[in-house]
Amino acid sequence: QLQLVESGGGLVQPGGSLKLSCAASGSTLDHYAIGWFRQAPGKEREGVSCISSKSYSTEYGNSVKGRFTISRDNAKNTVYLQMNSLKPEDTAVYYCAAAWGWELGCPVNGDYRYRGQGTQVTVSS
Repeated sequence: QLQLVESGGGLVQPGGSLKLSCAASGSTLDHYAIGWFRQAPGKEREGVSCISSKSYSTEYGNSVKGRFTISRDNAKNTVYLQMNSLKPEDTAVYYCAAAWGWELGCPVNGDYRYRGQGTQVTVSS
């Protein structure tokens, strides 16, 4: 059973950066597309980014394009989300999720079967 654990969240000032990690266990990530999602209190879940399983094709939500970068290191069984130029509206619980397949592309707001518990990101001065 694939398990995902996020880390790297915290408190950062506006304009700052954070790098989130999504570490997998129980299976290798080679055949999984990975998505990052976020949910703020009182708001719906929002797809942030995703990376496909084979081509490493990436997609981003409109609100984070040009600021966030997703990457993966299958040797470390880990996916990363580099977040730059953070804004207060980026404050949310961020979690990663995995879906088998999606080799050449991935849906940012798709249905990902496996999900981690999340890590809190707070952007505030």
